[in-house]
Amino acid sequence: MRKNSVRIICEGAIFVALAHVLGYVKLWRMPWGGSVTLMMLPVFIFAVRWGWKSGLIAGLALGVLQFLFDGGFVLGWQSIIGDYVFACMLCGLAGFFRSKPSSLFVGSVIGALGRFLSLYVTGATLWAEYMPDTFFGMTMTSPWMYSVLYNIVPVGLSLVLCLIVSVVLFIPLKKYILGKDIAQ
Repeated sequence: MRKNSVRIICEGAIFVALAHVLGYVKLWRMPWGGSVTLMMLPVFIFAVRWGWKSGLIAGLALGVLQFLFDGGFVLGWQSIIGDYVFACMLCGLAGFFRSKPSSLFVGSVIGALGRFLSLYVTGATLWAEYMPDTFFGMTMTSPWMYSVLYNIVPVGLSLVLCLIVSVVLFIPLKKYILGKDIAQ
């Protein structure tokens, strides 16, 4: 048991570092924060491999790193918690779908949905006063609708990107991702 605990911690540190580095490779950036990256993928893989508890902890560590080093926009502690800490931590929900052949793909969708929900609530409650009159040619009257439209774009595109890369990585890393390489 102790050997697996050390292994989980070491792999978690590697995957969180990889996720943090991938967060700097922004394929597209929204004007007030949010971008399309592969940052979520290492957390998804780690969570599917070790379970949701370890995944949430890895996501929490990533969220703290993202806040400390990202240089993003914050309005206060609520924004730090919702836009960074909870948003990254909830990617670890991918671990609910552990050790099944489709677990990485289903888990990625669930993890991205958790991230989206955190960003959605934070956007509608804290960032509402910065809502423009129009967005993508639509008149904005509800901060909840604006938050959906604003946050679905980067999270949705990042999820699609993660799923594409997951398909490419899954065959060579199948035993690793599904935890078949761990001595039981």
